[in-house]
Amino acid sequence: MPAPGSRALSALMTPLFAVLAFTLLAFAAPASAAPPTAGASMSRGPASDADALADPLGSSRWQDMRRALFPDAAVRFDARVSVTAPPNAEDPLNVPVSVDASALPDVREVVVFADFNPIVKVLSFAPVDAIATLGFRLKLQQSSPIRAAARTGDGVWHVGGTWVRTHGGGCTLPSVGSASPLWQQHLNEVSGRVWHGVGPGERLRLRVIHPMDTGLAAGIPSFHIEDLLVSAADGRPLMRIHPFEPVSENPVFTLDLHKGTSARGALRVRGRDNNGNLIDAGVAQ
Repeated sequence: MPAPGSRALSALMTPLFAVLAFTLLAFAAPASAAPPTAGASMSRGPASDADALADPLGSSRWQDMRRALFPDAAVRFDARVSVTAPPNAEDPLNVPVSVDASALPDVREVVVFADFNPIVKVLSFAPVDAIATLGFRLKLQQSSPIRAAARTGDGVWHVGGTWVRTHGGGCTLPSVGSASPLWQQHLNEVSGRVWHGVGPGERLRLRVIHPMDTGLAAGIPSFHIEDLLVSAADGRPLMRIHPFEPVSENPVFTLDLHKGTSARGALRVRGRDNNGNLIDAGVAQ
């Protein structure tokens, strides 16, 4: 039977050994990456292999996004694809975003997506005969990276992005217009204007009246614009835009056009929503 003194010494040494073991483990464990700060953006460049490198934005969903959106395709993180958005979005229903892939050659298509939205894809656009830039507003359900992936003529996807913090809820709230009987009278009406000498040539801003319901608010089905084609006066396609449900209500799109694009007359905007309602309007000088 151990002496009383040895029992006291054993009781004292047990917590000391526990503290020592914890300290050794803490120093031996690898340091984990700190979460990205608000507004953190991709800075690797000009291009880096998305398979070989960790996601610059530190999102746990990046590999899911890659497999879902770009299966069997070459993907690169690329600083030449710029996504500009506020670091902290006060209104999750209207988060302003600007995408610029004009530094890349031969851009065929750009896909915009938000990692943590319940509906991931926000929109896609093809700069057929326009500059590879687009401004718009989107809905965010929670804080998330917002990314743009630009596909060039060689089939490679070039990805850029930024983090946006928000209190969320933007995708599950009903549109304001859905509560008013007046929106039906103005559905798919288009207003727009062209500015000359802005940006690299001309700038077109257009607005379409539409509720852009996500289908995630109780009792309100999905109802959104699904196709817009902006054409020159001679019928030449300039840009095709495919919005999805996360685009904000009454969407506003800002396009950069080459100099002289609108010189021959009014631009034309045509499209439809997912219920088959047509959009057809001219945008004068």
